[in-house]
Amino acid sequence: MKKFLLILGLAITLISCGSSRSVSKNKNVIGNSSNSKEVVRPNKAQKIVGFAKTFEGTRYKFGGTTKRGMDCSGLIYTSFKNEDILLPRVSRDMAKQGKRISLRDVAEGDLLFFQTSKTHRNINHVGLVVESRRGILKFIHSTTSRGVIISSLDENYWNNAFVEARRIM
Repeated sequence: MKKFLLILGLAITLISCGSSRSVSKNKNVIGNSSNSKEVVRPNKAQKIVGFAKTFEGTRYKFGGTTKRGMDCSGLIYTSFKNEDILLPRVSRDMAKQGKRISLRDVAEGDLLFFQTSKTHRNINHVGLVVESRRGILKFIHSTTSRGVIISSLDENYWNNAFVEARRIM
């Protein structure tokens, strides 16, 4: 039974917060740059993003919410909680919060949701938008292979796994 639980835990870890294998240097253009809107968000979004960035480089740990280790939903949960905004602890439950928005309307502080498992059709990864300017979309998240990093939606892995964007605030 212990071996089964260990294998099950490992399998969940590997599919819960997927990682990027390659990094593209191309800029992601969300819609036509002449039609893109620069959205100014309240100071609270900047504080959430700033706090999340303090975890950059933190190793991945399933269920983690501290500098000793963090998973993708733990990063988001902790960053919002720091500003007294309580979210569910699991990414698929976070994806039911707030309001669904179009990529062209995404701004700093919004959440991006992904489906990284080929065998399960559920949202299992989340990232926090840290930059949305002139069609460039960058987000901070925790990957199993590299820990907390900033990625771009133009990376093929993340672009293909993208499901939806949501605004919490």
